[in-house]
Amino acid sequence: MKSSSNQNEYVVIKALENGVNVMGLTRGTDTRFHHAEKLDQGEVLIAQFTEHTSAIKVRGNAKVFTSLGEVDSERNN
Repeated sequence: MKSSSNQNEYVVIKALENGVNVMGLTRGTDTRFHHAEKLDQGEVLIAQFTEHTSAIKVRGNAKVFTSLGEVDSERNN
């Protein structure tokens, strides 16, 4: 197993409303969802990129904190 520097990266997601969806997407030739969480307002999820997780998708109003900075996701109406 080859180690990747981004496997040490953590992402913190704080829900600003009920029903924020956080989905982990797989690595490889076929990108698929492999894990999903639903957060209520005020809940925090700490996620890590791994050999299986190449991307994290956030749907809903949330603050996302990474080593690169902070970003707000927004709900689509």
